[in-house]
Amino acid sequence: MTSPLTTAQAQLASAVEILGYSPGLHEMLATPRREMNVAVPLRRDSGEIVMFHGYRVQHNISRGPGKGGLRYAASVDIDEVRALAMWMTWKCAVVDVPYGGAKGGVTIEPAHYSTAELERVTRRYTSEIMPIIGPERDIMASDIGTDEQTMAWVMDTYSVNLGYTIPGVTTGKPFAVGGSLGRATATGRGVVHAAEAALADDGVTLPEVTAAVQGFGKVGSHAVRWLHEGGARVVAVTDVDGGTRADGGLDVPALLAHAAAGGRVADFPGGTPVSNAELLALDVDLLVPAAVEGVLDETTAAGVKARWVVEGANGPTTPEGDRVLADRGIVVVPDILANAGGVVVSYFEWVQANQAYWWTAEEIADRLALRMRTAYDAVARTAREQSLTLRDAALTIGVQRVAEAHQIRGLYP
Repeated sequence: MTSPLTTAQAQLASAVEILGYSPGLHEMLATPRREMNVAVPLRRDSGEIVMFHGYRVQHNISRGPGKGGLRYAASVDIDEVRALAMWMTWKCAVVDVPYGGAKGGVTIEPAHYSTAELERVTRRYTSEIMPIIGPERDIMASDIGTDEQTMAWVMDTYSVNLGYTIPGVTTGKPFAVGGSLGRATATGRGVVHAAEAALADDGVTLPEVTAAVQGFGKVGSHAVRWLHEGGARVVAVTDVDGGTRADGGLDVPALLAHAAAGGRVADFPGGTPVSNAELLALDVDLLVPAAVEGVLDETTAAGVKARWVVEGANGPTTPEGDRVLADRGIVVVPDILANAGGVVVSYFEWVQANQAYWWTAEEIADRLALRMRTAYDAVARTAREQSLTLRDAALTIGVQRVAEAHQIRGLYP
């Protein structure tokens, strides 16, 4: 299986070739600016001491402070974090928010630990990386295995150590401690904005399409909701344990209620079982891979029947899978554009925290829609003018903006 870092490096190399950059500039763009590996000891509720490894990578800070999530998963390693930080760099540039890319992670399976244990892990990890984070240095957000409570613990740990409350060090916090309205649903909502824009390029609207969504977490569940509310017929959904399908359309409100009550998607009574692999090959118009990296490789991409693929996850398509989809004429809206709604509203949250002035939900929704539409239009225009795929167009825009910042700032000393 192609690793996320290999995929990210191959995508950068493609953009550098299109842009005609020198090997030296390519190497600068490929190399993380700063990395920190930390030991994270935990005293378990039983009194046992166990050790975890934590990471924070700041890939690029030429356009502003680092920005990126904190991931808790057993699969986390330094190369995965490097890849995710690189993708964040291009993502921030594509939607033109004044951030660089960063990412963090702890190699831990959160389901195996109590809430109190996860709080201690979070606070220790935060204290270890404190020298390189902050509202002007690197702003954290939630990711796989973390949530708004995790971000509140990070913010509190950072604030207590400095002696005053600093809400801008994280985004995706609860509203009561400086979070933003609309942040929890922003990534999923942004995916649907991107899907609507791609469909509109072909004169199609959401009520005319069927959709399948792989992943039912922070991104997928909200994408399902907004697709349904936009009129699309969502016929299949999966999570890590498998899922459910109904060719006539799932009862999405009932599915959301089922999941909110703690039920697995695979146990939803309103459909028939479908596996994650089967979902990718369903005969639908719109496919949203919103789970994990690398699910659309050379083999699985050959079985995709959807006309549009809108990437809700980071790196769901390998370079080999990309080539297969492009050769088959399938439109892929890339992750660095499609799932950028989260970082857009994180930016809004950071701005609000720095001003100590909060916007209404309607203001945030309108600003998000405008930002996503503007970014999509720029990418689609570049793709048409230069005969590129949407991915290559998005990458060239993002990489060019970062390279321009590098060159204008110059090298020190």
